[in-house]
Amino acid sequence: MKQKIICVVGPTASGKTRLGVELCKAIDGEVVSADSMQIYRDMHIASAAPDQSEMQGIPHHLVEFLPYGSHFTVADYVKTAREKIDGILSRGKTPVIVGGTGLYINSLVNNVEFIDTETDFKLRESITAEFETVGGAEMLNRLRQLDPDTAAKLHENDKRRIIRAFEIYKSTGHTKSFNDKQSLMNDSPYKACTIGITYRDRELLYDRINKRVDIMLTNGLLEEAKTAFLKKLGGGAIQAIGHKEFFDYFKGEITLDEAIENLKRSTRRYAKRQLTWFNKSDKINWIYADDTDNVVAKAIETAERNENYA
Repeated sequence: MKQKIICVVGPTASGKTRLGVELCKAIDGEVVSADSMQIYRDMHIASAAPDQSEMQGIPHHLVEFLPYGSHFTVADYVKTAREKIDGILSRGKTPVIVGGTGLYINSLVNNVEFIDTETDFKLRESITAEFETVGGAEMLNRLRQLDPDTAAKLHENDKRRIIRAFEIYKSTGHTKSFNDKQSLMNDSPYKACTIGITYRDRELLYDRINKRVDIMLTNGLLEEAKTAFLKKLGGGAIQAIGHKEFFDYFKGEITLDEAIENLKRSTRRYAKRQLTWFNKSDKINWIYADDTDNVVAKAIETAERNENYA
């Protein structure tokens, strides 16, 4: 029998954290984070990780459990999240997956199986050197001959993914597109009710984003980013919106006002990309916060309907 889980998704600053907590209070649940940046320590403010007062006594899993520079893949997330979900279910509670990282949620809910191979760093170095020699356009053209489906999704400047596609082919003997199809062969152990929260008026969402950045700055975001800059902290977290926008300011190349505006703009663009990702799914039960009197009540009502689980 498939186990029921609830997913709360949506763009940044839409209110997912609060909604996830309120759902857990109503249905006796525990939160499993699906945020690719809240997994790291030392960026509490930039990642908008919930503090104890926001958690309201609800257990939160996969929040700030890794050092800033750690490498953590989607496959790592799915494996770890499954373990947390199993633990929650064993306690007779409901797992509530909360986050805006669509790839995490999609891979977890759809039971994506990842290629279990150790990284061959010599092979990666060889392919990288080849990329540097012939350029992205030629490498993408070569990929089209091997794996047209994957190549069609990539741009010649997408160095990391082009190299990864060749790496998979040369290490497994199969194309990335073949492996992607094989990864979906196993049925999911979950029936998920996915609840999305956003704003019908996009400008309201953008205004929330701008105001949240201002609050982050008041709470010490600049000092947090400077610590990361001075310690040269890296890994996956270095790509996080919230720190890197200030690095040019610390170098004296832009003003603080310019850095703040860059951060707000980057966050708004990120929200747009998140919505583009989630809008591809027809399984999300959307709640629009600007035309719903009680978002929490609407979410609870949605979660109580069996037909909303797929």
